[in-house]
Amino acid sequence: MKSSGILAAVAVLSLGSGTAMAQISANASVTNNYLWRGLTQTINSAAVQGGLDWAGDNGFYAGTWVSNVEYAPGDPYSYEHDVYFGWSGGDDVTYDVGWLYYNYDDLANIDFHEIYGSIGYGGFSATAYILGGTEANEVEYESAFLVPRADFGFGEAYYLSLDYEFETASGLGIGLHLGAHDGDFMTWFNFATDSYIDYGISFSVDNFTFTISDTDLDSVPDPGGPYPGGLDISGNDNGEPKFVLSYSMDFEL
Repeated sequence: MKSSGILAAVAVLSLGSGTAMAQISANASVTNNYLWRGLTQTINSAAVQGGLDWAGDNGFYAGTWVSNVEYAPGDPYSYEHDVYFGWSGGDDVTYDVGWLYYNYDDLANIDFHEIYGSIGYGGFSATAYILGGTEANEVEYESAFLVPRADFGFGEAYYLSLDYEFETASGLGIGLHLGAHDGDFMTWFNFATDSYIDYGISFSVDNFTFTISDTDLDSVPDPGGPYPGGLDISGNDNGEPKFVLSYSMDFEL
């Protein structure tokens, strides 16, 4: 999961101060391609990622997560640093609700946040992410990198996903994913159309995960689209299947 923010973590820690115990963990990973909702965040190149998580016995949690990013040669992006907090629980039927903030380079002026909710049963889960707001609404300037802003207010974009995970008798983990994005914020942020579907299958064993992912986007971006002037986004190939191999590790602190 993604993450970022000291204030959010402090808020959750104060809510969970009455618990008997809390757990802090860290995670680190390397991958040949950082995919987010079926779209490459690194021009199909490698990424190094890591995060910290805090979890209380009462279901409250908070965390932070970071990765390198690049969407086109010469763009103003170099990192993504997120923060999240939320509350999860349940036995046969599980739930998870929270808030997630995405932080990028200052020059990008594109930080945004979402609220999310998930419900699960067995290996199935359904999740909704709703755009809460973005600093893109608050900045007016002239730049070769950026394009005119639109109204990216609350609920102007959302992402829905359905997932099913199970493990075979041999210990191989298999995950099936189907997602749908709607709203023009993604056109501005990630050079996609204003709506698309992504789908994929993943195979996990020990610390390795191999994922095959694709979308229903066109292979070649529309050159007349609202993309930053002068940037070559053809390397994203978000309309082509992507094959991702990653290695991750978790640490109890």
